[in-house]
This record gives sequence, C-alpha cells and structure tokens, in this order.
Amino acid sequence: MIARSTTLLDRIRTPPMTISRKACIVGAFEHPTRKAPDKTVAQLHAECARGALDDAGLSLQDVDGYFCAGDAPGLGALNMVDYLGLKVRHVDTTESGGSSYLIHVAHAAQAIAAGKCNVALITLAGRPRSEASSGTQPRNLGPNVPDAPFEAPFGPVTVNMYAMVAMRHMYDWGTTAEQLAWVKVAASHHAQHNPHAMLRDVVTVEDVLASPMIADPLHRLDCCVVSDGGGALVVARPEIARRLQRPLVFLLGAGEAIKGQAGGQVDLSYSAAAWSGPAAFAEAGVTPADIRYASIYDSFTITVLMQLEDLGFCRKGEGGRFVQDGNLISGVGSLPFNTDGGGLCNNHPSNRGGITKVIEAVRQLRGEAHPAVQVPDCTLALAHGTGGMLGSRHGSATLILERA
Repeated sequence: MIARSTTLLDRIRTPPMTISRKACIVGAFEHPTRKAPDKTVAQLHAECARGALDDAGLSLQDVDGYFCAGDAPGLGALNMVDYLGLKVRHVDTTESGGSSYLIHVAHAAQAIAAGKCNVALITLAGRPRSEASSGTQPRNLGPNVPDAPFEAPFGPVTVNMYAMVAMRHMYDWGTTAEQLAWVKVAASHHAQHNPHAMLRDVVTVEDVLASPMIADPLHRLDCCVVSDGGGALVVARPEIARRLQRPLVFLLGAGEAIKGQAGGQVDLSYSAAAWSGPAAFAEAGVTPADIRYASIYDSFTITVLMQLEDLGFCRKGEGGRFVQDGNLISGVGSLPFNTDGGGLCNNHPSNRGGITKVIEAVRQLRGEAHPAVQVPDCTLALAHGTGGMLGSRHGSATLILERA
C-alpha cells in the first residue's frame, strides 16, 4: 500500500481563527425612504452612514475600516471613502449580491480580530424603484462572464429562476401554493406595525392566491417589493462597544458559501444555506432550536421556505408544513421572522436587501423592535442573506448574533 504523500498544505494547515465575540454591532440604521428620485446613490450611502454612526454614538473620524459591495457607485470603496471623507486603513468590496453585507459583518469581525481596524462601517444603497428596475427583466451578465453564454439564449429572468425552484419543491415534496402564501401572510402581519413599510395591509392566503400570476407558481404577492433606500451597520472592537452605552450585540458565528452551476449538474433541491448555516451554528456553539428570532432573506416566498429547511429549522421537504398556520408570526408561532415586514412588505433597496436582515435582528436583540412584534427575552438571533438566484449561481451568508 502506497502512503499518500504529504503536501505543503498538510504541513501548514492550522485551525481556523474563530471570530466568536471578537466584535460587536454597535450601530444600525435603515433609510426611511422608499422612493428617492431627488437623491443620488452616493447621497443615500452617506445618509445611511451618518444614521448608523449617530446610532452608535460615533463619528466619521472614528471609522478606520469601510465595507461596500456592487451597489456602491463608481469604483466602490475607492469613490465612497473619498466621498464620505474617511481615512481608513482597511477596505473590503466583497460582492455576492444580497448576501454581501452579512459577509461584510463577518469580514469586519475578522479584520478587527486581526488588528486591521477598530471601527468598521458597512453601507448599502440603491434606487431601483426610481430607475424602474425589477425582477421581471432579463439579467444581462455581460459577455465576459464565463457561464453566461449557456443561459443567455433562454433569457433568464429573476422571478422565473425562483419559480423553477418553487415548482421543483412542489414536485418533490407536495408543497402547495397555499403554504407558500403563509410566508407573505406572516410578513404582512408584521408590516402593519412599520410606518415605513411599502405594503402595510394585512393579507390572507386567499389574497395571495388571487393576486396575478407572475411566473407559475409564484403570484405577485409571492414576490418582494422594489424600493429605493438603503442601510448601514457599524461593527467595533468590544472594548470600544462597552464605552458607547448601547446594548451589546456580539457576533457569535458566521458562515458563507457559494453554489453555482457545477458544470451543468444543477440541483434545485437545496441552496448554499445548507453550507453557510451549519458553519455559523458550529462556530457559535448553538443549534437552530436555540434561536429566538430569525431574519431570513425573502426575495420570494420560496426563498424563505428553502432557507428554513437548509438552515436546519425543519427537515428538507417540511418547509411548507412548518410555515402554514402562521408559525412565523411573532406572538403566534415558534419562530418569529422578519418583524419589520421584510422584503415582501417593507423594502428591498438596491434589489438586494441583505443588510436590512441584520438591522432588524439588531433591533430585536436590543429590544427596540415595535412592541407589537418584539420577541420577549430575545437573546439569540439569526440573520441570513442570499445573493444571486436560487435557480442558478448564488451566495449565502449566515450570522448568529447574541445580546450580551
């Protein structure tokens, strides 16, 4: 028997650095606008930055790390650092769609733990509503994206790609349109208490099914809103956080993953959350049963169903039964979710709403959510973001957050 040769990686491999409790989210701000024809994207970024820093009790002069993604104008950090008047020693422009901003929180914690920065600012902003952008338009990935030529002839549209996932889930597990509708119903019950939500009317399962069909089996009310706006987060070293006289929200664990086309071996039955979720739970040392509140990306109702399963809140194929009868409604079900109304009812800025998932989780942990939807004794929360398209290439990022 021939022994396997030792590689360089075998000799230098070391245990991964944990970021558990190495950083705190000290500032969070969601822009109140849902339509901003009179503002530039850079201006929205700046207003969000100011709001999050004010929330933390810090200033632009305190920031020495800046994080942004593809929604930032121009060359991203290169332009925004100058526009904001920052003097930083660390930047990160990781781009993975709607999951970018949760990855940024984890990367900020890593940078802080490594001594690269002390106070990290993360911003998102966009104007898709003013620019008439939506998920019903074909995605143009450009001629230089290597796998685009294999999809381009079919004219992939965001809503169609998610509809394929929903149809596959129905075929495999008997999931029904009525069960998907319960996700929207839960979101609407929460949005009624949010004065900034685009859709504040409480809807029923029948209302969802009666709305126009957009891409079978997804109805209009199965789809998220399209809004302008944005948000920002401030992540800081715990020593700094303790001086700010704000409730301490620690990052316990994080996971990130990418799922692509796998050379044509496409499997629509699971998402990259099946990898990012377990990684986050393992680092945090907790289980899905310990989570008191969940912020889950809700570009479509099927997105939520898939993430609930892949994150371990229920078994694969049981998502439909898990959400029916209001199990996601605060004060009613076992897993309150998206208590701001989420992307389905509140907002979906820049066609990517990942940062708002973290913002509402922070509100819950601080006890600052609306009293009608505040989860009692909320000490442990999950925030999950998805970027790209579940029916194609996409990114997933999972955060476990704890109130000290």
